[in-house]
Amino acid sequence: MSEVLLHGHEITRRWGGLVAVDRVSLSLHRGEVHAVIGTNGAGKSTLINILSGEIPPSSGRVELLGQDVSAWSQPRRARAGLGRSYQRTTIFPAFSVFENCRLAAQAAVQRPWHWWQPARRCAASGEAARDAAARAGLSEVIARPAGLLSHGQKRQLEIAMCLATRPQVLLLDEPLAGMGAEETERMLALLAELRAGHALLLVEHDMDAVFRIADRITVMVNGAVIATDLPAAVRASPEVQAAYLGEHEEAGA
Repeated sequence: MSEVLLHGHEITRRWGGLVAVDRVSLSLHRGEVHAVIGTNGAGKSTLINILSGEIPPSSGRVELLGQDVSAWSQPRRARAGLGRSYQRTTIFPAFSVFENCRLAAQAAVQRPWHWWQPARRCAASGEAARDAAARAGLSEVIARPAGLLSHGQKRQLEIAMCLATRPQVLLLDEPLAGMGAEETERMLALLAELRAGHALLLVEHDMDAVFRIADRITVMVNGAVIATDLPAAVRASPEVQAAYLGEHEEAGA
């Protein structure tokens, strides 16, 4: 069995009388892409927000690299090896690709005792920024202002900013949203490359892409998990077909 890097155990989140996430357990393994799918309102984004530390669970726990981090803040989890991207693009448009990545790297390894040194002279963060941009396929546009990138390149930049923090776990919330076919292919190639050294959680609505890239799939309905299995088994599950895949295919017909 591959190494478990992130584990959520019996995670529940209530908002008053509404149960947004209902006793969800899942494990993210190094070398795997684990996709979470479900209709709108299934609890996917709430789950990823709990795993990243944005909101606390009502009950249950989150373990990162074997340590209980349930009470840790999002920045502390990020410094411990957890990277996260969002549905909406979160970059600094006026800054270059390099500067966006360098800022992310600096945030991960803060050096308050070097307050007198200009940030641009930090060799470690500069190296991390260039390496992250290269891994995300952005070396050729590293000096370009982020606001001038294509939509697909902006999504690549978000992942590059995560990589600049040297994470072991990546939580990716709809990284393919709004992409054309060519941009989708580039992103899937990037995710396949990142699989080797990381554990990836992918929340995505593009079912063709999910079944191409995922090693394991968890299906959520009304905040609860109805299936977690290999892609072929999930696709063949009558319960999943009735609850989600059939509805999805009809909508796309």
